[in-house]
Amino acid sequence: MGERRKFTREFKLQTVRLIVGGERSLTQLSRELGIRRSVLSRWRQQYLADREQAFAGSGQLKPAEAEVAELRQQLRRVTAERDILKKALAIFSQGQP
Repeated sequence: MGERRKFTREFKLQTVRLIVGGERSLTQLSRELGIRRSVLSRWRQQYLADREQAFAGSGQLKPAEAEVAELRQQLRRVTAERDILKKALAIFSQGQP
């Protein structure tokens, strides 16, 4: 089996712009670049769905997704702090008459 090829964001953007701009067809670029037509089609769909954030790269989140992840992390921390305070209140209130 062959190795999986990796392409830079710039390469993908240039390739998709050729397709979207009508300069080349999917089939023509597929032959020229040696990349499957289905891969080029998927790149085009990703680009058309979100031109600004297309091909962010592995491990890279879109700004909105990064904000949601950060907010979830903060929520977990604050929830844990609240639970600790509830337990402390319960312990200290047991000794009160």
